[in-house]
Amino acid sequence: MQRLPLIDLLKAVASQLIVLHHLAFYGPMSDVVAQAAPQLIEWLARHGRLAVQVFLVVGGFLAARQLAPEGRLVLVGSKLAALRERYLRLALPYAATLLVVLVCAALARRLMTHPSIPEPAGWWPLLAHLLLLQDLLGVDALSAGVWYVAIDFQLFALLVGLLWLAVPLERRLGLRQPLAPWLVTALWLASLLHFNRQGAWDVAAPYFFGAYGLGVMAAWWASAPMRPRWRVASAAGAGAVVASALLLDWRPRIALAAVVALAIMAAARWRFDLPGWAKGVVGRLSRISYCLFLVHFGVCLVINAAFVRFLPATAAVQGLGMLLAWGASLGAAALMHRWVEVPAVHWVAARGTRAVASARAAVVL
Repeated sequence: MQRLPLIDLLKAVASQLIVLHHLAFYGPMSDVVAQAAPQLIEWLARHGRLAVQVFLVVGGFLAARQLAPEGRLVLVGSKLAALRERYLRLALPYAATLLVVLVCAALARRLMTHPSIPEPAGWWPLLAHLLLLQDLLGVDALSAGVWYVAIDFQLFALLVGLLWLAVPLERRLGLRQPLAPWLVTALWLASLLHFNRQGAWDVAAPYFFGAYGLGVMAAWWASAPMRPRWRVASAAGAGAVVASALLLDWRPRIALAAVVALAIMAAARWRFDLPGWAKGVVGRLSRISYCLFLVHFGVCLVINAAFVRFLPATAAVQGLGMLLAWGASLGAAALMHRWVEVPAVHWVAARGTRAVASARAAVVL
């Protein structure tokens, strides 16, 4: 599957904003820096989390290109195998970095007392996190941002379910055109108009399908064989729905998701590219974005604790600490990517290749 430079750019920028958001939101270094730069810290703390919408749209786009690039399921093997592969790709780096975060939290707990430090974890919170069920079970998070991993898996599972449901329905109804886009659109509308407006749903996939579904539809708009006027008409219709939903209940996160989806669709259709000097940096930052998302909180905790405990509480010194935490997070993410994520991805891919070969042999027999 061809990489899109804009996807890399979006992942690279959004992952940095997530780190800066958590540095500004959790403190205590940012509490000191806020005295000198209140507007910057307030903006990062309040609006930096909107970068998550980028990952939701990108996740939907990539999942659709993998599972059903033209709106019809192309997966070989069982849906359970697809879910198992997705779980392993997420959970293996997640479990390793979760252990790192727990060690970092224990170190930070020795140096300072602060509400941002998670409590020591027992077996039940650990199990809930490893099963990606912590929010659904009401378990306190052991690290900032781990909720997204669970939501990503739920959204992927929901998309797989819709695609598989469409297959027997198409046969029963005698349809020649894919039914999956209509099922996805129905859930997308339900999310925009209902689930995404109910705060109680923010622990489950339907709440986030408004953004994720935009990514799925962007993949289909960009690749499906469609006459230009129908492509424009469908995109305009989706835009009108988003505008109506925002008039009903203004949500900056949905507005941003719509802009990101439109940009991805255009870049995929007209081959947006990056300058040669930027490709290397952007590509590296994109590749480590998942590990950065996972590991940065623990690194930031330790540096926060060390700077507050041992260094002067001045804006210049604590601001330097924030920059150091940012850079150290990037370094830790690069190491986790090299020694944990890459081997995990290769292992999962090898398992998947063997499973596909077995499925094809069974079909032949």
